Amino acid sequence: MKKQINRRHFVAAASLGALASRSLATAWAEAPQIVPKRVAGPIVVSSANGNSSKDEEGLTCVAKAFKMITGGADVLDAVVAGVNIVELDAEQTSVGYGGLPNAEGVVQLDASVMHGPLKRAGAVACLEGVRTPSLVAKKVMEETDHHLLVGKDAQRFARNMGFKIEKDMHTDKSRKIWLEWKRRTDPDHYLDPKRRAAAWQRAGRAMVAEGWIEPEHYYGTINCLGLDSKGQVAGVTTTSGLAWKIPGRVGDSPILGAGLYVAGEVGAAGSTGRGEANLFSLGSFFVVESMRNGMVPKDAGMAALTRVVANTIEKRLLNPRGKPNFNVVYYILNVNGEHAGVSMYEAEEKTLRYAVCTEDGPKTLPTEPLFPGKPED
Repeated sequence: MKKQINRRHFVAAASLGALASRSLATAWAEAPQIVPKRVAGPIVVSSANGNSSKDEEGLTCVAKAFKMITGGADVLDAVVAGVNIVELDAEQTSVGYGGLPNAEGVVQLDASVMHGPLKRAGAVACLEGVRTPSLVAKKVMEETDHHLLVGKDAQRFARNMGFKIEKDMHTDKSRKIWLEWKRRTDPDHYLDPKRRAAAWQRAGRAMVAEGWIEPEHYYGTINCLGLDSKGQVAGVTTTSGLAWKIPGRVGDSPILGAGLYVAGEVGAAGSTGRGEANLFSLGSFFVVESMRNGMVPKDAGMAALTRVVANTIEKRLLNPRGKPNFNVVYYILNVNGEHAGVSMYEAEEKTLRYAVCTEDGPKTLPTEPLFPGKPED
């Protein structure tokens, strides 16, 4: 017969659990908590690259999405149209056309979409030959009973839906960067898989340090979240993934609850940075559920980052301080219009930022870092 726990023991156990949770949150809870300003009306939030690339009208991703929302467009249609600007930008090496390829030089793209009011979603992974994977993910949501299609079959689905399939998704810029990485790593191709992966990562980080790749583009990704005047929320995440990844590797971006999560009655969250860390923690789901339980966006994001820290114990993933040697960033929006961008660290040379567009126009704001300095410090 199982021993029953009495009320005193139950309360003691619960208190210990609460203390453990508090200890995990020490790094951020001691700092002043900044509650994001409540915003009336539509709002769009994205990663910083959502306020860089521009379309023919001169609109950035967040500005385009905001314009469509205020014009009466469906909120998901708006944010997808926004990220399409970045996916089609030949100068952007982290998303869509011209994204940095896998180790064999093949551009494989991932994307996911979630529609809050409809409670529907769609995603694609390892998609080759289509410049706008976010639109294919949206078709998965609209035309199938499934949430995720991958690889050659995702490409076949895209072809059947009328998307143009291209043999080569490289731009001159992305090909040049890949060839330089290949030159540096060719002598290592006889190493065992684990040592080879480490050598590939060393070469990639060296190229970041030398200016071949912008730090935020080594991992790649754009996340965009939108809220309309009716309180309807939706989101999209799209990426070319980790530069020089093992062919077939899928990170967090197309996985619901990891790279993107939307709950129509609560809000939305998305992520960029080290996909494996966020995928293991299901960070975006954790953020949204934390908001459901009463947290404001910033606090929910910090709690998710603290969860990533607690789950990172391998020595190869730790810096000299014993903290994660990588960055993770969350972009967060609730149905009240409150928003936040939080990051594990500040950027390599400047504070990481995120993009926002309201009736006051597009802006780029600093994220709140969990730890000061850079990941490798």
